[in-house]
Parts: sequence; C-alpha cells; structure tokens
Amino acid sequence: MIRTAILGASGFVGAELLRLCAAHPDLQPVRLFGDSQAGQSLDAVHPHLALAYPGAKVERYAPELLDGIDLVFAALPHGHSQAIAPDLIARDIPFVDLGADFRLSDADEYERWYKEPHQAPDLLSHFVYGIPELHREAIAASRTVAAAGCYPTSAILALKPLLPLIEPGSIVVDAASGVTGAGKGLKEETHFNTVDENFTAYGLLTHRHTAEMEMELGGSILFTPHLAPMNRGILATCYAVAKGPCDPLQALREAYADEPFVHVSERAPSTKWTLGSNAIHLTARYDARTGRVLAIAALDNLVKGAAGQMIQCANLMLGLEETTGLARVGVWP
Repeated sequence: MIRTAILGASGFVGAELLRLCAAHPDLQPVRLFGDSQAGQSLDAVHPHLALAYPGAKVERYAPELLDGIDLVFAALPHGHSQAIAPDLIARDIPFVDLGADFRLSDADEYERWYKEPHQAPDLLSHFVYGIPELHREAIAASRTVAAAGCYPTSAILALKPLLPLIEPGSIVVDAASGVTGAGKGLKEETHFNTVDENFTAYGLLTHRHTAEMEMELGGSILFTPHLAPMNRGILATCYAVAKGPCDPLQALREAYADEPFVHVSERAPSTKWTLGSNAIHLTARYDARTGRVLAIAALDNLVKGAAGQMIQCANLMLGLEETTGLARVGVWP
C-alpha cells in the first residue's frame, strides 16, 4: 500500500480525497492533517467517512510526521504550500498540490493575481500543471504536480482543442460553481440565507483563476465566475470569435476520443450528470449568425475539479493505471 498524507483533511476537498481513497486499492491515508479541527476524530469532522476510517484522527501538521509517507496531497489555501514544498522536495516525496502556489509558471504573474510576492519562486519550475488530458507525460515523469483549479479545468478542456478555430484574445468564459467551491470556512456570502434562491456574479475582471486560463490558452480572457445555489458542480459556458466556418464539436470529439474521463456529446451538459464522478462532459457549436464558437463544460468541482484530478495525477506519478479508484459515471438523481 502507498502510505498517503492529506493536508487540509478537514475541508471539503480533504473529505472528497478520503472518500475516493477509500475505494482506491493502492492509496492508504495514514496521516490526516487539519489545523482548524486538529485533535478531533475523523468521524466527528466527517461523519460520512466513519465506516471507512474507524479510529482515525485529524492531526496538526509537523514535518517529522511525514516519515514513512509515500505520497502527499495538499488541499490548502493559497500561500500555505510555499512553506511546506521545500521540505517535501528535499525528501523526494511525491507531492500533489491543489493550492494555487505552484500552478503559475511565472512569479510575477503570481504576484499580479494574488497580490503578494511568491515566497519560493525558485521552486515554480519543479511543478507540472496538473491537467492529465493535456500534460500526461510530464505528470508521469514528475514528483511534484500542481493540480489545476476547478474553473480553469472546465474552461481549458472545453477550449484547448478549439484554439486553431478561434481568434486569439476573443475568449469569454462565464462559469457557475456550487457553494463547496468557496471552501468550508464560514462566510456571509455562503450562508444559506445568502445563497438559497440566489445567483450572483463575483470576482469581476480580477478572479485569480483567469491567470491559469491565460497561461494554458494564451491571450487575454474575460472570465466571470458565478455562485449557484447548489452544493457541487461547475457549468462553464465559453465563447470566442471564430476564424471562419468550422465544426468545434468534431474538434472536441477528435481531441478526446481516447480520454477515459471526457464525454463529448451534441447534448448540452448538466452538472448533475457528473455528480460524484471524475468525468467532464463537453459540447460545442459554431454559430454562423454571429461568427462565434460556443463551448460548454460540466464537471463536479470537488472531483474532476479537485480531489479526483489530484488522484488521477497521483496515479500517473506512481505508475498506476490512471483510472484507478475513480468513477466515470455520476450519481443520479
């Protein structure tokens, strides 16, 4: 078994990592770190995991507790991974980070979008950007991977194969996320009274995930995220000016024909189709009337947008079958 440590185990993504690891034949979570609920039993923090991890406890992180660990997952707020990465790299422990600290390849870009200097810029080149469908070989050859964010994963996978068909700098992305995308911490904007029967845009013109989209797709991108009154899911609706008449749906089909977690269909996708799965559902159209391309993606923000993508990357890094422990079908209804 691969002895696994999870930093941020008390959060939504940490819980999803534990749920997925419970069905993984090779990954065994043995160290569960979470400062805010350190000392509590796991079944008190995440009651739905009680039968999978009897007797497990959440601990406060300390580097010496990683002795004997074969794999580290980190699901921490931005800024935290910069402090732990040097030790993990020195120990040569395979490390999959979901935080934003090492997703961008340029320290100046990090400071521009996150409004603070990067504390370990010399380590940026150690990390591979973690979207397996686009960087599979590099991920498999790396010991350090920065798993992509949930919004960028949806937009990048919807648009990357369409770049030859569209005008540079013309991309617009409107995407809506479930409330779990905002994390487990208590905030007024995620209270039930605020979210229920409400639909709001936020992060206008300045959302940090824009940087990842521009890094992978090139050019300037106008991205507007929205908060939807649902627990899970992302629906990304993407637009761009076409270079001419084209068939973007066929381009998606050809690009992802052999991908185990990508479903391309003529039907407009729904977030609920992906619930609990590592799948992403895509469609696309060319609109002759406006001369634009439309592409739509749906995924579960906690799985393909977070924990599932982390495990998919780890499987590649560890030489396991890429699909191990990951569902391709959602839960319905």
